[in-house]
Amino acid sequence: MTEKKTYDACIIGGGLAGLSVAIQLAKHGYAVALFEKEQFPFHKVCGEYISLESLDFIETLGLPISEMQLPVIKKLLVTAPNGNQLKQELPLGGFGISRYTLDNSLKEIALSNNVALFENCKVIDVIFLHDEFLVQTASGKFTCRICCGSFGKRSNLDVKWGRPFANLKPNKLNNYIGVKYHIKTSFPADTIALHNFKNGYCGISKIEEDKYCLCYLTNAGNLKANSNSIKDMEKNILYKNPHLENIFTNSEFLYQSPVTISQVSFNKKNQVENHVLLTGDAAGMITPLCGNGMSMALHAGKIASGYIHEFLSGKISRAEMETAYTHQWSSTFSKRLQTGRRIQSLFGKVWITNFFIAVMKKMPGLTRSLIKQTHGKPF
Repeated sequence: MTEKKTYDACIIGGGLAGLSVAIQLAKHGYAVALFEKEQFPFHKVCGEYISLESLDFIETLGLPISEMQLPVIKKLLVTAPNGNQLKQELPLGGFGISRYTLDNSLKEIALSNNVALFENCKVIDVIFLHDEFLVQTASGKFTCRICCGSFGKRSNLDVKWGRPFANLKPNKLNNYIGVKYHIKTSFPADTIALHNFKNGYCGISKIEEDKYCLCYLTNAGNLKANSNSIKDMEKNILYKNPHLENIFTNSEFLYQSPVTISQVSFNKKNQVENHVLLTGDAAGMITPLCGNGMSMALHAGKIASGYIHEFLSGKISRAEMETAYTHQWSSTFSKRLQTGRRIQSLFGKVWITNFFIAVMKKMPGLTRSLIKQTHGKPF
């Protein structure tokens, strides 16, 4: 049998946004191809906390989250590098689940809805010509009417297309590295903690199977100053926060080595490039300090699939689809991203972080307001 090479929609990247778009379009009856450069299931750098605003939507995709006995997270703990603690109830709250489990579960739902999945398949280029796309991949060439990019924080396509953020010189918004472990430890199951250290912060929260996600973000300078040794950086930088020293020295680490990512950027991005609709981190990334990137990716997937469906069904033109998607994405997420960047600027330097945490402890209303501004409503 000859492999199908023409689709209504091609999705680049099998993250939360890409999988959700693929599932929704397939449920509308469209022929959908999904390209993922890795092999499911796999780990990726992520805080693995999802705001409850996403719960109903995930269940409409076909995943019964409510029946999975996942930890419900209702409290926030923030510590300064000097160990000072700030505690706050989370108004909406969230739940913990690993990307290893969540992405793979959504992949199975996509397959059950007849999405054509191409794993271990890197997309090399996307060319828009004569009102259709030519998608060049490691598995051959494909054509489609719609192309959606959900390829994460940084991709070869970002560089190939000359996206502005990918060509910026290293600065305070684009020169970060992320490191993630799964661990077993003693920590409240209903709490997510953000522990600050010099030029970075580390989150910990419970996920499935009595495991915890331990994930931190720091600038590349910290790693370079420690001879590019993650272990040395942890001991020399992270351990100065007593809470992190306790976690790192008294926990069981479940990976032989951590999952890492580099060149993480929080600079502004366009939501459409070369007529490709972008979702998830490819469209814009909220600082992990705000803990809401997974919900944003899922919500963006819902918005994008709605406009793609209207285009494919002949209700709107391509230009109308691109304009409407960009406008709704901006109106839904821009303020969150701006707030995240402002919060990010208050963390990093040790004395500023210590001072800010001390002030926030005396102003719980400010803390609640900042949390509210980085979270959305159920969608």
